[in-house]
Amino acid sequence: MNSNMEKPYVVGIDIGGTNTVFGIVDARGTIIASSSIKTAGYPTAEEYADEVCKNLLPLIIANGGVDKIRGIGIGAPNGNYYTGTIEFAPNLPWKGILPLAAMFEERLGIPTALTNDANAAAIGEMTYGAARGMKDFIMITLGTGVGSGIVINGQMVYGHDGFAGELGHVIARRDGRICGCGRKGCLETYCSATGVARTAREFLAARTDASLLRNIPAENITSKDVYDAAVQGDKLAQEIFEFTGNILGEALADAIAFSSPEAIVLFGGLAKSGDYIMKPIQKSIDDNVLNIYKGKTKLLVSELKDSDAAVLGASALAWELKDLKE
Repeated sequence: MNSNMEKPYVVGIDIGGTNTVFGIVDARGTIIASSSIKTAGYPTAEEYADEVCKNLLPLIIANGGVDKIRGIGIGAPNGNYYTGTIEFAPNLPWKGILPLAAMFEERLGIPTALTNDANAAAIGEMTYGAARGMKDFIMITLGTGVGSGIVINGQMVYGHDGFAGELGHVIARRDGRICGCGRKGCLETYCSATGVARTAREFLAARTDASLLRNIPAENITSKDVYDAAVQGDKLAQEIFEFTGNILGEALADAIAFSSPEAIVLFGGLAKSGDYIMKPIQKSIDDNVLNIYKGKTKLLVSELKDSDAAVLGASALAWELKDLKE
């Protein structure tokens, strides 16, 4: 009997700075059970892994037990697919190099793979979402930071060390905004949700025109506020999206020159801002892309629900895993 039939499920674990979400997923991409814990509050990664397993195991047992699970996939910041480790993640409470995949294999006896969160999103999109059947595409995640997952010839690009594909840290503006990574002008400082809020504060300080955003204390403005104002016809808010979309489109035109993807898939809160952000991105791509690529790369919004995407993406990693016992 083929082991797929005996092991109909995989587990996806998404490790975020705030919450860790985990679920059991079937081959169709349906999350049949899920739960979460707070990521912080565990002095060591070992205690954290114990807590995840303590909460995950009852879900596994309720769905036929460990023998029904093909593998576990984990998406995490600074996750390295080659080594199964998280390395020096700035937003996680534990420092240094953490052998997380091994910790879960030890505790549950289920083969475990790990990759970074944006790569997990790309694999989810390829397995269950907008990039089904595509061999060449780029996933861009627009959240607190800008992440990317690059697929070429049907393969995730990991590079020689497991860390390839960091388009959020290509420099969009020389000597530009200071980035959390310590460099200046990274794409992430302009096109993440945080970057949009920074742009809003800059625009409001530099200009005198009326805007609904002036009703909010500057340091409290979020990208969602900018969207809400844009929907109400606020010109300044709409210009913030134009500014953001223009910079992102320039960077994507460069990325197209690098791998000529069939599509670029945008994921995350900002991608849900519809035409306010998509039109400026598309215009900027068209204005900046090399002639031979004009009109060839589709700009798509992720088909995965925000809340499910991270878990689905992580779980998709696990279908590829070989059985530990084999």
